Amino acid sequence: MLLFLLSVVSVMGTVHATATGVDPLLLYKATHDKQCQRWVDSLMNRLSTKEKVGQLFIYTIAPVETKRNLVLLYEAVATYKVGGLLFSGGKLQNQALLTNRAQKQARVPLMITFDGEWGLSMRLRGTPVFPRNMVLGCIQDNRLIYDYGREMARQCRELGVQVNFAPVADVNINPHNPVINTRSFGQNPIKVADKVIAYGSGLEGGGVLSVCKHFPGHGDTDVDSHKALPVLPFTRERLDSVELYPFKEAIRAGLSGMMVGHLQVPIIEPIGNLPSSLSRNIVYGLLTEELAFKGLIFTDALAMNGVSGNTHVSLQALKAGNDMVLAPRNLKEEMEAVYKAIDKGELSMEDIDRKCRKVLTYKYALGLKHKPVVRLSGLGARINTPQTRDLIRRLNLAAITVICNKKQILPLHTETKEMALLEVGEPGDMSDFATRLSRYITPVRFRLRKNMTEEQSQQLRDSLAAYKRIIVAVGEQRLAPYQKFFSRFAPESPTIYAFFTPGKMMLQIQRAVSTAQVVVLGHSTAEDVQNQVADVLFGKATANGRLSASLGGVFHEGEGVTITPDMPVHFMPEEYGLRSEVLARIDSIAIEGIRQGAYPGCQVVVLKDGHVMVDQSFGTQAGGNSERIGPHSIYDLASLSKTTGTLLALMKLYDKGYFSLNDKLSEYLPWLLRTNKKDITIRDVLLHQSGLPAGIVSYTEFIDRDSYQGRLFSNKRDGKHTLHLGPGVWGNPNFKFKKEYVSSVREGDYTLPVSDGIWLNRSSRKLLEQEIAKAPMKDKSYRYSDVGFILLRLLVEQLADKPMDEYLQQEFFEPMRLERTAYLPLRQHAKKEIVPSSIDRFLRKDTLRGYVNDESAAFQGGVSGNAGLFSTAGEVARIYQMLLNGGELDGQRYLSEETCRLFTTDQSKISRRVLGFDRPDTVNLKNSPCAPSAPASVYGHTGFTGTCAWVDPENGLVYVFLSNRTYPDATNRKLQQLDIRERIQEVIYEAMK
Repeated sequence: MLLFLLSVVSVMGTVHATATGVDPLLLYKATHDKQCQRWVDSLMNRLSTKEKVGQLFIYTIAPVETKRNLVLLYEAVATYKVGGLLFSGGKLQNQALLTNRAQKQARVPLMITFDGEWGLSMRLRGTPVFPRNMVLGCIQDNRLIYDYGREMARQCRELGVQVNFAPVADVNINPHNPVINTRSFGQNPIKVADKVIAYGSGLEGGGVLSVCKHFPGHGDTDVDSHKALPVLPFTRERLDSVELYPFKEAIRAGLSGMMVGHLQVPIIEPIGNLPSSLSRNIVYGLLTEELAFKGLIFTDALAMNGVSGNTHVSLQALKAGNDMVLAPRNLKEEMEAVYKAIDKGELSMEDIDRKCRKVLTYKYALGLKHKPVVRLSGLGARINTPQTRDLIRRLNLAAITVICNKKQILPLHTETKEMALLEVGEPGDMSDFATRLSRYITPVRFRLRKNMTEEQSQQLRDSLAAYKRIIVAVGEQRLAPYQKFFSRFAPESPTIYAFFTPGKMMLQIQRAVSTAQVVVLGHSTAEDVQNQVADVLFGKATANGRLSASLGGVFHEGEGVTITPDMPVHFMPEEYGLRSEVLARIDSIAIEGIRQGAYPGCQVVVLKDGHVMVDQSFGTQAGGNSERIGPHSIYDLASLSKTTGTLLALMKLYDKGYFSLNDKLSEYLPWLLRTNKKDITIRDVLLHQSGLPAGIVSYTEFIDRDSYQGRLFSNKRDGKHTLHLGPGVWGNPNFKFKKEYVSSVREGDYTLPVSDGIWLNRSSRKLLEQEIAKAPMKDKSYRYSDVGFILLRLLVEQLADKPMDEYLQQEFFEPMRLERTAYLPLRQHAKKEIVPSSIDRFLRKDTLRGYVNDESAAFQGGVSGNAGLFSTAGEVARIYQMLLNGGELDGQRYLSEETCRLFTTDQSKISRRVLGFDRPDTVNLKNSPCAPSAPASVYGHTGFTGTCAWVDPENGLVYVFLSNRTYPDATNRKLQQLDIRERIQEVIYEAMK
């Protein structure tokens, strides 16, 4: 909301605060305009007392040209010289005609007001119909609400209207409120305030006065103030936190108008049955003094039964602190009572002058220095523009709310052929919806008719039970005739309800709705809405609405889920041989890991036959109140980069015939020829049986040995070695880097990022080669080696003639539409999108967020063969699904079937490994990286930061787990101790039994 308000300020000007409160924006501009002051002064000098009093009255009249009505108009304008008019319901052209007539008759330009809470259509036939506020309350983008206010201002100006008695700032907590209800933006005071400010700012930005109503708050009442006097029996604390909140925020935002309702508020006004509109304690004491409101104060209509029983209501209202009185029943009597009060000294002339001056100042601010003339020709076309219709469409679509999406049924998949559409309403009501659905599937259409026999109803229920998905489209508001059918409608197949009615209508079939997997609220039967809801169901359009008010005890305010076109499609596990109730145990295991401190958060994705069975995110990025993990949170894959990045590139190059597995690495990396590594083959490196060491601590070559005393590492803690780096290893953090290799800023050849404030010189690659060259070789037994994959990255870049990250982006990540899979992710993503992997207190002395955790990879500039890749579980799963598909995904081939089969099945003769991939240890289950039930054919990899990805070709499964178990401490081994990854994988196999 802050960003939106900043944009409003840029349009309207600056909010000006003083020691006594905030000046309304319109008033501030006018009072600092010398021409305005001169205009107001000249009128004040010419107006008689009666004329000044008249400026404080707004007269209500019907927009009809009968002789009687024209006489009433003349009397109000020419005889009583009222300051403004309010037209009741009628026709657009008639109001325009009477407005021009009245302005011509007036000595002082009239303030024309309008009661248009949901647009001109609230009072005038044939004008654009905007959604009710309760619908608009579902919209999350308040810029749309501002645009609505701005458009409403444009229409008002075309019609010669300067004041709109809107927005409604009441918080509708009481669902049984007989008068406010859908006129309110909702039941959350903060969200109501945001909408009020957005709409009011739009109005005033367009030159029309906004009027927030009904102060001090009419939302939690069960009496209509048109008929009687409602009571607000609340404490002051309650009033401040709910009823008054939106009004206070509107005042702080610099809005200019307030309307005081007819309400009894005992905690503020002790006189019984005295309406707030006539209470000086409320109007002057609370609104003007305590809340420091300096704008124009209007009464609600004084002809309403909530106030009309009082004598001389206009006089009482002015004495209470109102500036303008609206629609008293007898204009002559009410004005004469004010004249007499002035004569008797009950109402001071100073008070009248102050109110009149404020009214005139606002008239000037609203463009009434001269009498406006409404241009009658083409008026309807100027009101009903294509831009207006498009705005109404955008508002309707933005309000669509997917209230619930149990088991992630949405988006639906076009492969689900057995789908039924049950239409509830008159024939043809849902035709647009059905037609749009037919773009994706061929639904079998059924119609629920009124007064069906029980036998017919049961036949219909039985017919629907045969379908895998049932969509119930409701366009009928009166659902009583259908209640018996729905009371016995409980299909086993997932049911999607799409309501094209006001939300409260669904409560008539509450029991059926409460058991539905999906409930979508479209609010309207408009063609655009029907089309959009159909698109949303299949994930082809976005819906991000949230309920503005609770619906009975079924759904609560704020509920709603976002559906977007980039959401993965989920499927019912039972339809693919998995049991949902067993898969649900994954949640408890993942949450156990968080509670036990194994990691702050994690992602879990399970695919079966290419379809999403599980896509869950748990916990937060860094614990506590940090950002929650979502499906788009980006993780450091650590060694999972070997098979998700480096190996893909190598397989692609193998596919192209660039090398053979038995080739020696030194054939492509000639600097190895003069080393003890000249004979190692690519196959042996992939199988981790080349004799290469597990790793090299190459980063020590960048540390200045003269910058610290003693040794850099120790096997025990002492005064110098204070940081625990791993089992039996302690480090001395008090060192400096060599200036010839490391810089604190990016400049010249220092272009390789290590972390914030650490840049490597490009010449550092030679150091890496030197360290690998002199590393000792061991026998050719199985030994897991990062060094081998560091060499494979160099091989890839030699063969591809470009950096490995660029090659992978070109051949895989970009064509596969993997937007969050990348090395050096800070080049494309903000830090807040990336999960921190650890706090490096020793080497980089920073929280690692977007920089690779692995030190060897970091001191290669973040791109290495052993680590460096970042991604999400969903995108990693797509890569492994491609491998499971034999190199194909979404109809596009990335690798040949032969290459995929070779690399995933050619097993070492001395270990469980295949070419680059790890496998379960079926001999020693304690050493296995997989679940006990995982078949021997499973392939994949794990990562140091707490990641894994496994493919089961026998069962068509892909399982991905990502976490940051290394945050904040890389020595944390609770993930391994609790067997979280393995236990989750075991649950998948149990769900298949």
